[in-house]
Amino acid sequence: RQPTTMASTPTSTPRNPLLTLSYLTIISLWVGAQTVPIPYVINLMVLVTAILYAACHGSLALREEQALARGEKPPKEDKKDGDKDANDGENKDDDEEEEDERPQYETLKAQDAMQFPLLGSASLFGLYLAFKYFDKDTVNLIISVYFCLVGCAALTTTFGPLVEAVGPKSWGSTWFSKHVSFPHPLPESIGGPSPWDLGIDCNVADILAFLGSAGFVAVYFQTKHWTMNNVLGIAFCLQGIERFSLGTYKIGAILLVGLFFYDIFWVFGTDVMVTVAKSLDGPIKILFPRTLTPDPTTNKLEMSLLGLGDIVIPGFFLALLLRFDAHIANVPYFPTNVHASFPKPYFHSAMVGYVIGLATTLFVMIWFEAAQPALLYLVPACLGSSLLCAAVRGELKELFAYSEEEEEKEGEEDDAKKDEKDTKDKKDD
Repeated sequence: RQPTTMASTPTSTPRNPLLTLSYLTIISLWVGAQTVPIPYVINLMVLVTAILYAACHGSLALREEQALARGEKPPKEDKKDGDKDANDGENKDDDEEEEDERPQYETLKAQDAMQFPLLGSASLFGLYLAFKYFDKDTVNLIISVYFCLVGCAALTTTFGPLVEAVGPKSWGSTWFSKHVSFPHPLPESIGGPSPWDLGIDCNVADILAFLGSAGFVAVYFQTKHWTMNNVLGIAFCLQGIERFSLGTYKIGAILLVGLFFYDIFWVFGTDVMVTVAKSLDGPIKILFPRTLTPDPTTNKLEMSLLGLGDIVIPGFFLALLLRFDAHIANVPYFPTNVHASFPKPYFHSAMVGYVIGLATTLFVMIWFEAAQPALLYLVPACLGSSLLCAAVRGELKELFAYSEEEEEKEGEEDDAKKDEKDTKDKKDD
């Protein structure tokens, strides 16, 4: 079970008012859009900004996971001299167990970033062919089942900490654990290292959140109501941005540039992107009602939409910049504090760039009355603003050198080189 932002926020630390406001804004817009005719441009701009701000700050918890993966340990409370001798043996055993249970932390690799637009294109075109040559309702049924399963997990992870925070302390301390390990016959490039280690760690709050989430997705599966679609979409955005790392600025730039051309090709070059977006009945987009009065012929509301990719992909990049800000400001890894106050020049500049890019997208879309590839405007805005900030601050070298990848591989390579050198020396002797 991953560390949660609520549980890891010290009670003595003042809360970040903008972070609290972001969560309140998300809830208020979700509720208000059902009863008040909010202009969809304002609704979209404010909601997406709030989602990004909240999710990026939630991603600060990754810094603690990264530190643990590198072998760093949280500072322990000082003990009395009498207790030290009595607990020396236990501490050594605990250290050995912690070394064995060091979490494995993975980041996006440069090769993966280069391949991502190709894999995305294959998936997108595959969906297009499925909708074109197979029954649309059957395709949507299969996809809906998948998204309901994934959505249940996302909602459980999102609301579990909230249930834990408002419930009795026993809900957060009573744990249930079950782990299973078994080998698999697949190649490592496909199935990963063998054996597979599958397990679940949860408490009472997690179970209650899971039951509520299961009931929610069951109702969504039957109704496909746009408000429930948005709940799942927002949960996907929050969990995706909070739990995924691009690794380095360079890898983030490679991914953004690749998807920049991907978005342009599939929107301007073909009708594939628009067709899939309109045909796919699932929470891959956030819907914004243009009016609360249903169309008399279809009995449906007129909607505008924004794909989750236009939030999550730039969100990965913004979150990386926020963690870079924390790195530059020497914010401690332990304990994780998403409300910590520190200078955030890179995050704020990129956030402003994103808002300008999104506003430009909407302006061009409305002016030309045609769908626009949002990444056409968002990618230059995010990359340009962050590079400009680094150039003004004289920190281009530090920005490009920043890495969240594990450093073990470099050490292993150095050890391998030393072993080769020692072997050669022995042969020479």
